[in-house]
Amino acid sequence: MDWIPVILSLKIAGLSLGIVLLVGIPIAFLMARRDFIGKSIVESLLTLPLVMPPVVTGFILLYLIGRRGLIGTFLYEQFGIQLIFTSGAAVLAAATVAFPLMYQSAKAAFLSVDRKMEEVARTLNANEIKIFVTVTLPAAFPGIISGVVLAFARALGEFGATAMIAGNIPGKTQTIPIAIFFAAESNEIAKAGLYALIISLVTFGLIYGVNHWLKQQT
Repeated sequence: MDWIPVILSLKIAGLSLGIVLLVGIPIAFLMARRDFIGKSIVESLLTLPLVMPPVVTGFILLYLIGRRGLIGTFLYEQFGIQLIFTSGAAVLAAATVAFPLMYQSAKAAFLSVDRKMEEVARTLNANEIKIFVTVTLPAAFPGIISGVVLAFARALGEFGATAMIAGNIPGKTQTIPIAIFFAAESNEIAKAGLYALIISLVTFGLIYGVNHWLKQQT
């Protein structure tokens, strides 16, 4: 039993979750509170990885960050950075497929916030940043936590996009789902089954934990 894929998967899922949080929460707040021309198109693009086959998402990322890709060429020529087939590519793939879950949960949470509480804070001369941190964010917290758990679980189980742009490099990009696939392909059924059990227990524990916490909040 090689525990490196387990550790690597947790690390990649954690890093991708950090990216999703930093990007997803501000975007979700903006989309929940602002109307602008083309908003429906932008929202469709933001949620597209949720319904698009992960392999297609991986192909698009490959086209963008590959050595001859639009972004990949620039990064390599200007900074000597190559993302393809690195752990960074695995993080990018996981973050891309996990983002819509975080975004949708956060947006729904922000839409459910009672705007009257924010208006009261404004009458007390609180600025918008303080209102967001002390009023809006705490009120939306349960929904955001749900998004965090779903996004982490999705990142942990990512396979298709990761295989496309990160490959199967033991100790570097071989996450649990990829290890399961290649173990099963090599007829190492016991090994694949153990990895499957581990990822199932982790994701079940996360979902059960957040559901139990949300139940206590109501």
